[in-house]
Amino acid sequence: MSLDLNQIMTTTAPEIKRERPNFARKAKAYFELTKPRVIELLLVSTVPTMILAQRGFPDIWLILATVIGGAFSAGSANSFNCYIDADIDKIMGRTKGRPLVTGELTRREAYRFAWGLGVLSVVWLALMVNLLAALLSLAAILFYVFVYTLLLKRRTPQNIVWGGAAGSMPVLIGWAAVTNELAPAAWVLFLIIFLWTPPHYWPLSLRYKQDYTDAGVPMLPVVRNNQTVGVQIILYAWALVASTLLLIPVASMGIIYTITALATGTWFLVESYRIYRQAIIGEIANPMRLFHGSISYLTLLFIAIAVDPLLYFNFF
Repeated sequence: MSLDLNQIMTTTAPEIKRERPNFARKAKAYFELTKPRVIELLLVSTVPTMILAQRGFPDIWLILATVIGGAFSAGSANSFNCYIDADIDKIMGRTKGRPLVTGELTRREAYRFAWGLGVLSVVWLALMVNLLAALLSLAAILFYVFVYTLLLKRRTPQNIVWGGAAGSMPVLIGWAAVTNELAPAAWVLFLIIFLWTPPHYWPLSLRYKQDYTDAGVPMLPVVRNNQTVGVQIILYAWALVASTLLLIPVASMGIIYTITALATGTWFLVESYRIYRQAIIGEIANPMRLFHGSISYLTLLFIAIAVDPLLYFNFF
């Protein structure tokens, strides 16, 4: 009898050990399907927006509920994007490690997961926050999937411009969560992220220009020369800085935000002109410098948006 038990243990124990890492890999694959780095960037703008809307610190449970719902929403949109773009992801070196390309997830699993997260985000926000925030979440998912991913991405070099509208929705959701309405300041915040997206993303497109060419995606650097891309980055950079200054009178921002917007905006313009000058001379060296720097720029700007109303030291 003891021999039989030993035989059973030796045959079943390895199977148990194999199941655990399989579950862990599957969970990790679902997590990666949501593009967590993108979600992190989007949520950076949500909490400061809520603080500005409240003119103080909102209820911690409201913040958590909004951030969770926003993460579900963004994760759903990104999962749909991976599902739709699996054919080009396997061509591009930057995206070859995504779960649908490596086979960690099947298309059916990704599709069901994307739908599940999307439904969960809308229901969660409707029950835990308010109906307006839930509807904005739904609009963000639909716009990103149908307008950006299906309609624009493979057809026009303006894809990322209009795709930025979906990435701007978290500030509207955050504002609606606190006030249950959308004030002019909320739309200025929306405009800031909308105008930030192209000069943030085009340097990445410059770096991976060959990948986009091979995949047949008409990103601006693929269909236009570097000088044209440089001009577009400068134009959007100026519009971005102007929109950040517009927030000062619209939202009665104070000295902390004003100094931060001027200082970081100046840096953004200098870096944009650096790319343009290099484009005129020839090859653009290290375009990712602006890409990574633009993330720091947005983070600092929204930290100032959060800190400024908490200090009650305003010009107006």
